[in-house]
Amino acid sequence: MTKEKTKQKIQDEIVKTKIATWFLLMGLIMFVFILAQNIYADTITFKFKSPSFNGVGTSSHYLTIENQEYTRKLTIKEEIKALQDEIEREKENSTLARFMRNLESRVYAELSRQLVNNLFGETPQSEGVITLEGNTIEYTSDGVTLTLKITEADGTVTEIVIPIGTFTF
Repeated sequence: MTKEKTKQKIQDEIVKTKIATWFLLMGLIMFVFILAQNIYADTITFKFKSPSFNGVGTSSHYLTIENQEYTRKLTIKEEIKALQDEIEREKENSTLARFMRNLESRVYAELSRQLVNNLFGETPQSEGVITLEGNTIEYTSDGVTLTLKITEADGTVTEIVIPIGTFTF
């Protein structure tokens, strides 16, 4: 081979290498360009999430906490009151409590029947006194009116005047 052919061959190799390098460089630039399209960067800054630290919405945050505490306390109070009411109802509805109420009612009915017999029976009394649980009931009758004077244990006096002549049975 001649020198000129060798020189031409070397120049052809250099051109091919330059073209290959150019294509490789262009491919790398295109790759970086495509890759850079998907990358977005921002500065990394630290922010507190709690309003107590960052100050944004702090007052509403405090109000929310206060409201939650108040609601919890109110719920606990309501639960305690409901339990106390339930215990009280159970006491009032026990067999012994019902028996005592029934007995008390019958005793009072008997006392009132005796008082009515003393006032209006076959031999009516014109006056009398009954003491019941620290309360005093005085009655007087003049044939026309019946006067009941009730003195309670605390000293309160109530007087009731009932006209007898207008009663018809």
